[in-house]
Amino acid sequence: MKFTAEQIAGLINGKVEGDPQACIQTFAKIEEGVEGAISFLANPHYENYLYETKSTIVLVNDDFVPAKPVKATLIRVPNAYEAIATLLNFYESQMAGRKGIHPLACIAESAVVPESCYVGPFAYVGEGVVVGEDTQIYAHVVIEKNAKVGSGCLFYPGVSIYHDCQIGDRVILHSGCVIGADGFGFAPTADGYEKIPQIGNVVIEDDVEIGANTCVDRSTMGSTRVRRGVKLDNLVQVAHNCEVGSHTVMSAQVGVAGSTKIGQWCMFGGQVGIAGHAQIGDHTLSGAQAGIAGSIRKGHVTVQGSPAIDAKVFARASVVFKNLPEMYQEFNRMKEELEAIKQKMAEQ
Repeated sequence: MKFTAEQIAGLINGKVEGDPQACIQTFAKIEEGVEGAISFLANPHYENYLYETKSTIVLVNDDFVPAKPVKATLIRVPNAYEAIATLLNFYESQMAGRKGIHPLACIAESAVVPESCYVGPFAYVGEGVVVGEDTQIYAHVVIEKNAKVGSGCLFYPGVSIYHDCQIGDRVILHSGCVIGADGFGFAPTADGYEKIPQIGNVVIEDDVEIGANTCVDRSTMGSTRVRRGVKLDNLVQVAHNCEVGSHTVMSAQVGVAGSTKIGQWCMFGGQVGIAGHAQIGDHTLSGAQAGIAGSIRKGHVTVQGSPAIDAKVFARASVVFKNLPEMYQEFNRMKEELEAIKQKMAEQ
């Protein structure tokens, strides 16, 4: 597909600065630009590439002022990063989805799979499963008994959806993702640990995307819930009976312990750990590797460190921590001087 600068500007409400008929057919990073590609400049650290890039069109912010002449045609938009995301989504939507049932797929007689869907080789759709229109189920996906899947979903190879789980519309599950495995529930006894049956399910609402090898465990009773618009990175663990509020995002290796309730529009950096039964308020932001040991009920805060504290306090504490060896030496020196003074006074 080919588009002119004028057509692209119309899609994203941009203003062309240069040749309105400049034509592109692919995307490229600004530092790897090629003729016929569109790139974007959102981070000022990449500005130097703008003057050298071979990309035909570059998206820039409205307030950007180039320091040198630019060969590429510019399209000015309020937010270049959001604009490129819009274009990428548009490009992806133009790609024709697969349809049809592969002869090596296994679909139970009682399952409902519309003709508009695609089911790849060695995929399994179990008894009582209901799948919505236009859903793509790739090879080796397993959807177990009585699960419900919405419309327009995309399940990459190797996804596992356990029995009775519910998946909303336009949900993307990446390879190795497991929805509805048993929660980690065991009761200690004199002879070891007795398994507590996990008889609940997982409910994933609309427009959620879950990364590769991420697990969302079924609840002991009731539902583990991932609300609308949540985005989970690869290798994330959401334990049983948790609730993740709408539009919350988690980077890789975040772990959420059981029965934790997380609010809306929260952000968690890589390797954040959240203790069980915590209440996390809306718009809580957490830096990478933070250990959240308890509730942050009021929300609208940024935390860092382990145990997690206010990020500004953590920054000041980090400065002190780095100086501890010198401070310890100074403390010992002052202690010796004080002892010498006390001894001298005692002798007088």
